[in-house]
Amino acid sequence: MKLFRLWLIAAAVAFLLFLVSGNSLAQNGENARALFADEIHSSVEEDYPYLDNLYKYLHAHPELSFHESETAAQIAEELGSLGFEVTTDVGGHGLVGVLKNGDGPTVMIRTDLDALPVKENTGLDYASTVTTTDDQGKEVGVMHACGHDVHMTVFTGTARILTQMKDAWQGTLVLIGQPAEEKGAGAKAMLADGLYTRFPRPDYAIALHVNAGMPTRSIGYCKGYALANVDAVDILVRGIGGHGAYPHTTKDPVVISAQIIMALQTIVSREIKPIEPAVVTVGSIHGGTKHNIIPDEVHLQLTLRSYSDQVRNQTIATIRRISKGIAQAAGVPEGRLPVVTVQDEFTPATYNDPELTERLVKVWQRTLGSEHVVKTEPVMGGEDFGRYGREEPNLPICMFWLGTVSYDSFEDSQQEGEPLPSLHSSRFAPIPEPTIKTGVKAMTSAALELLQAN
Repeated sequence: MKLFRLWLIAAAVAFLLFLVSGNSLAQNGENARALFADEIHSSVEEDYPYLDNLYKYLHAHPELSFHESETAAQIAEELGSLGFEVTTDVGGHGLVGVLKNGDGPTVMIRTDLDALPVKENTGLDYASTVTTTDDQGKEVGVMHACGHDVHMTVFTGTARILTQMKDAWQGTLVLIGQPAEEKGAGAKAMLADGLYTRFPRPDYAIALHVNAGMPTRSIGYCKGYALANVDAVDILVRGIGGHGAYPHTTKDPVVISAQIIMALQTIVSREIKPIEPAVVTVGSIHGGTKHNIIPDEVHLQLTLRSYSDQVRNQTIATIRRISKGIAQAAGVPEGRLPVVTVQDEFTPATYNDPELTERLVKVWQRTLGSEHVVKTEPVMGGEDFGRYGREEPNLPICMFWLGTVSYDSFEDSQQEGEPLPSLHSSRFAPIPEPTIKTGVKAMTSAALELLQAN
């Protein structure tokens, strides 16, 4: 019995030592994270003048999709100066920078490079005055109206701090500059050019996107589906034209188009499950040349939005069925039935891995403060970052939002109901400070969390 009591005492002491040791390790981990946060904050403050100059340069020198040669060269130079092994011309003007720092996870951070054919109307002293000829031969203004200049600046700031803090992480950084996000084609092009075979395949991929409806100092997150599938669909409605005074001798494609447009409204309301989000919008209709001429053809242009592949495929199939059926009911000959074309600009939905997102939320709450980390709703906008998570085997990805609006402007908008300039607006003007600082802090802390040796 005495031996048994001694054994119980020894076991209890060992258990208490285990608890103390475990608590000590946990406390050490929390202390290390706190030190990381302090170092990130001080480094961002010290580095901001450099990043501010870079941002204003990028803002004033935008380039259109698939024409980002100078932008790519600038970002490649930034990474190269930090010791990254940089490869250019990946999937067009895409670039990949790799920095290895011992054994550990591989984390990919993505920025987009391209701007939009928008003439800037912000009045900023660093506003873009660039004009160019687009791929259709039309002269257009060019502007970073979607905030990719902010993305690139945060991307560069993150790279600069992570290279300074190499003692705090282990693993491999893969930083990519992607072309043609605005055309929904850049991610596809980089993957096709061997992004996951020529370079270290990531264990995680993260990115951010500016948000024109959130105040500065805040970031937003959404677990699961965050952005939608996007499809561009053309419908060529063909009939038999003729004189407007003798409609009985024709098969009027204008009337058929009107019936198709109205019938398309039943797809979401009557064919898709009510709990499944979907959008079918006819954005353009062109046909005819004169009051008294019934044309041979009418052209419709649609945008489709969904989250699941099943809803996407069902929507496209239903559009084909409705278009054909209405034309047949109007007596259009078999050889003149509508032609439905799904353009090769498909952007897949962005699905934020819930476990990864939840892990990063905790980091952001520690780094930025819980009051600045906001849960957001899914949106029907599109972003081809989602494609990086769809390559087999599926890769955990997370894209988060970065607030860009001054708090006063945000409050005024909330109270007065006056909408703020949206993304793609000629008046969209992010507040550089503290937007860029917040973005660098959020992205750097996320990368440090993931770049811990297992």
